[in-house]
Amino acid sequence: MSNTGGLCSASESTMAGLSFLCCGVLLFASIFLNPISCHARFRPRDAAHKALFVFGDSLFDPGNNQYLNDSSQEGAGATVFPYGETFFKRPTGRLCDGRTVPDLIAQFANLPILPPYLQPGDHQFTDGANFASAGAGVLDNTRPGSINLRLQLSYFKDVVKSLREKLGEEEAKRVLMNAVYLFSIGGNDYFGFSQRNRVASEESEGQYVQSVIGNLTSVLKEICDLGGRKIAFQNVGPLGCVPMTKVFDPSIGSGCAEEPSSLARQHNRYLAIFLKQLETQLPGFKYAIFDYYIALGDRVANPSKYGFKEGKAACCGSGPYRGMNCGRTENGTQMFELCSNPSEYVWFDGGHTTERANTQLAQLLWDGAPPVTAPLNMKQLFSF
Repeated sequence: MSNTGGLCSASESTMAGLSFLCCGVLLFASIFLNPISCHARFRPRDAAHKALFVFGDSLFDPGNNQYLNDSSQEGAGATVFPYGETFFKRPTGRLCDGRTVPDLIAQFANLPILPPYLQPGDHQFTDGANFASAGAGVLDNTRPGSINLRLQLSYFKDVVKSLREKLGEEEAKRVLMNAVYLFSIGGNDYFGFSQRNRVASEESEGQYVQSVIGNLTSVLKEICDLGGRKIAFQNVGPLGCVPMTKVFDPSIGSGCAEEPSSLARQHNRYLAIFLKQLETQLPGFKYAIFDYYIALGDRVANPSKYGFKEGKAACCGSGPYRGMNCGRTENGTQMFELCSNPSEYVWFDGGHTTERANTQLAQLLWDGAPPVTAPLNMKQLFSF
């Protein structure tokens, strides 16, 4: 037999084996060399594959705000040096020198780092999506122009529709029920309230917290109605301790402002109560709460305990504790100072932690034990 037919033309004695090999080569090519095909459908052969959907504010924003029309939005400035310098070697729109907590969680879960949802181009939604937006709040009017939580939910509904169209109803349902949903939201609501109400009554504070929690739980219930069953929260941090707070009130000095931190503590208590109630009401519902308030607060107060040299001032910025202007230039003049080694700092800029701090915090969220992360951690959520 002539060999001019190529690999698939062989003697009859080897025809079966080579035919099998040809099919294997073609299958390999179709899966690994055709990204459009891979994007177009989810292959249920990998039953362990689970998506990650991220909702939140600037702590979790992977760069969505750079695609908004309003260039004045928080996060738009994270497209300039020195943001992104540590890991990405370029600014990506993340308010950090490198990776944020969701980036690290995705890597721990063997997922790709999720791109901004608003980034143009194709997205592999069977890996998940990141809707977080710098400045976003639970309440619609917290930071007009940002992607507030209700709008993030709307984007998620668009993703659900896309999954149903591409995968079919049953497979999309399986993806959504197996997925893990990660949140970090509320800080901007309380930071804004404390700035507008310097001396607020306990009653008005309580009513405001209830309003935020009510709107948050409404969104959570809608996600559960769409199939979500595994929820993870990074709770609201010690807002009164961020370097930016000291810019607004220099009298705080090296301490922490009480009112915004008090609001955060109230929020965190109500959030824990609600999630526990939801667990008893919704079959299959599982959740994790990472006590970001305590974990970050301890690193601010005791940086050397965790390998940092500085816990109160930011690596990048100007003013008290470098709490403002990171990345800002005027007429070609740099308006900020920059530390030589961000890994020595808890804070990278006036309100956001360094990649090294994020790595420690993400590890606690991923596989930390009670009471820091409870009743489950994210590693356990991904295992179900």
